[in-house]
Amino acid sequence: MTELADLKARILANPEARAEYDAQAPEFDLARELIAARTRAGLTQAELAERMHTTQSTIARLESGRTLPSMRTLARYAEATGSRAVVRLERAA
Repeated sequence: MTELADLKARILANPEARAEYDAQAPEFDLARELIAARTRAGLTQAELAERMHTTQSTIARLESGRTLPSMRTLARYAEATGSRAVVRLERAA
């Protein structure tokens, strides 16, 4: 394993840290989807920002998972990347 992977494994061995990490999973999943859509569209953050009439730093915050976008922002992001935003609620396991 890499040093980073070792560090992550040691941190996540702590039950409190694992619970917090798991609680943030939906935000990180959304961030990965946003990055994937932009990448499929062949756009840089700056190009996407221009299409959305916003700033590159705003796109970076969205893609970091630190900022949760509104439904309106998701729709604008999807349109700018030639994607379609889909929201689904699933039964909890």
